Amino acid sequence: MRLGSVALAAARRDAVTADGWIRLAVLTEPVQRVLEIVGLDTIIACYPTLAQALTP
Repeated sequence: MRLGSVALAAARRDAVTADGWIRLAVLTEPVQRVLEIVGLDTIIACYPTLAQALTP
């Protein structure tokens, strides 16, 4: 995993530990593809719109 991927995974871990969450919204196709390649899309929820990401 690249450093950015590690940082996102750590941020998610910390958020979950604090009863929080991280969601990503309005990703460009290249960014979405990178998340899929490194497997982050399986642990961090990705949404097509901000409104969807903020809906519980």
